[in-house]
Amino acid sequence: MDRGYGILLPIFSFPARDGIGDFGSMAYDFADILVRYGAKYWQVLPLNPGDPQNGESPYFSVSSAAINPLLISLDKLKEAGLLTRQDIDALPALPKSAIAYQRVREAKIPLLKKAAAQFTPDANYNRFCRLNSRWLVDFSMFEVMRRKIGLPFPEWPEPLRLRDPKTLADFRDTHELDIEAEKILQFFAWSQWRDLRRYCKAKGIIIIGDMPIYVSLDSADTWTAPGLFKLDAMFHPTAVSGVPPDFFSATGQLWNNPVYDWEAHKTKGFSWWVERMRHLFSLYDIVRIDHFRGLVRYWEIPSGQTSAISGAWKDAAPYDLFDKLLAEFKPFPVIAEDLGIITDDVRAVMKHYGFPGMKILQFAFNDDDPHNSYLPHTYDENCVVYTGTHDNLPTLGWLGTLANGKERERIVSYLGNASTDREIMWGLIDRAMESKASVAVFPLQDILGLGEEARVNDPAKLLGNWQWRWENKTDMKPEFDRLSFLGKKYNR
Repeated sequence: MDRGYGILLPIFSFPARDGIGDFGSMAYDFADILVRYGAKYWQVLPLNPGDPQNGESPYFSVSSAAINPLLISLDKLKEAGLLTRQDIDALPALPKSAIAYQRVREAKIPLLKKAAAQFTPDANYNRFCRLNSRWLVDFSMFEVMRRKIGLPFPEWPEPLRLRDPKTLADFRDTHELDIEAEKILQFFAWSQWRDLRRYCKAKGIIIIGDMPIYVSLDSADTWTAPGLFKLDAMFHPTAVSGVPPDFFSATGQLWNNPVYDWEAHKTKGFSWWVERMRHLFSLYDIVRIDHFRGLVRYWEIPSGQTSAISGAWKDAAPYDLFDKLLAEFKPFPVIAEDLGIITDDVRAVMKHYGFPGMKILQFAFNDDDPHNSYLPHTYDENCVVYTGTHDNLPTLGWLGTLANGKERERIVSYLGNASTDREIMWGLIDRAMESKASVAVFPLQDILGLGEEARVNDPAKLLGNWQWRWENKTDMKPEFDRLSFLGKKYNR
């Protein structure tokens, strides 16, 4: 990765009148802002659809490949002649400060379906369907079935749950228009993202995307390939995912995704992973592998537990997996999310393949160790430094929780000349820019000096996340001027 800096900002956080950010004009404006101030990287969060049952998290998606249709720009559909200005003007008023997902769905989905009904399939659409045939039809059928049946797939009637060919064919024939509409919405989302990415590429902006390590139990992936997950005969999980007690939670994190059956993946030559990475590399320039540790050893919790404490570490198949992936993809541009308690076996895998890891400044001052690996003076070039990620409080909010304790004293001592929270925040940004890390990434909230109210996700809670929106893009020139100055000062 070339030396540079960038901003972390999810698509859903853009201002937009339909209640959620999208692939429309604000995203293009933001790309222009990045160029104007010398940023080379834009990191986004997963584009995958969320679900109300999983707190709208894109990390607990109903598909590892699909794009959330709520990210489709209605204005772009109007430009394509598929909606009218009257259609869009008739939208009800929706909150600007936070995403109200159910209200957004109720307002936006009917317009998306109307646009899909107006669309005439063409050569581009047919090509999209061919290139994505591995997952597109199954996902579209799965979405229609979920709505029609109203239950998670392990509770479906047996012929549908077991994918009986005749039953599936009958369902496809009966619901052909609904299934086609789902495919068209995926085409809209893919086309708009492709156009935005091309725009960024022409401007020299590198997109860092995100690969959630797991999928939801109620997902098209588990329905189409249940043998790749640890499920019982009724497709209920025998074990689920999570992490032991960590920085974010004293009782660990109980994610409840089904865990992979690594022997089954090995038997199938890791083909599911090959196709997944192929798809991700078609969407992003660099892929951040979420919870990379879980591909080396993962925390397996018996199904039915109420916390993650009773789990145990289990071996994955990292060398077999990555030998296969690196044989398929040259180059293999990834970032390993190596946060929390990282053991020697994880470091060995990263070193063996040369994968860059992540350095989080909010983790750097919890002890007096001058060799703490999160301190900027300890970095080598093969890493990406962040003030915080989407899982952390914005830096100002985090500093507010420290009061005058030891951790704050260490930060002030390390920076040398900062006293107010805002000075400390910019001091941390300065040290990140100065460091040897090849890439420095800052959540937009930190550049704008926002606090606790602007947190994207709290891993310790299920509800109330993924709602933050950037309400106003005015009056930010001084902050971006300062950031640009640091970029030039430190050759980024």
